[in-house]
Amino acid sequence: MLLDPQALRPSGIRVHIDSPNAIEAIANGFAILLSETYCPPSPIVFLCIGTDRSTGDSLGPLVGNMLMEKNFLNARVMGCLAEPVHAGNLQNILQELYRFNQPYIIAVDASLGRSENVGTVKIGKGPIKPGAGVNKNLPEVGQLHITGVVNVGGFMEFFVLQNTRLFLVMKMARVISDGIVLGMKRFFT
Repeated sequence: MLLDPQALRPSGIRVHIDSPNAIEAIANGFAILLSETYCPPSPIVFLCIGTDRSTGDSLGPLVGNMLMEKNFLNARVMGCLAEPVHAGNLQNILQELYRFNQPYIIAVDASLGRSENVGTVKIGKGPIKPGAGVNKNLPEVGQLHITGVVNVGGFMEFFVLQNTRLFLVMKMARVISDGIVLGMKRFFT
């Protein structure tokens, strides 16, 4: 399946999880962006950022759990429900990752946005700034990023993240992880 021309942009793709072919679109967009930015033999690391202490912020760890279940041979997954990557340990984890090699990091995180964008997944080139929506000063991370708009931003972000529907976050995590798995298969075959 080809991506909808509106979905593929110079900076990446955007797709709503309720789109009929959302997984396929994520897989294709992910494989295309990976082929444009990845330089072997750098190890691929999925850095799934967030915490299970906040429903809205659990998107990253949920994606991490789902990816770990897939037993990737070509990538490492860091950040899951049992061992989350969050504001308190992000800098230490980045130091550990860069200690021995130059990994190709794919950052996965939740985001807040406009109401019409809730449920939208964005895959783009370059880093994300985790915690920016809740005024945390964390380092930028990633050569590629995948974000999911889990709720509306702009006012009382901590409260909004705490009151995000788990159903939406679980559905987004499943679509994102299935899209990543399919995209990785396409990239490495």
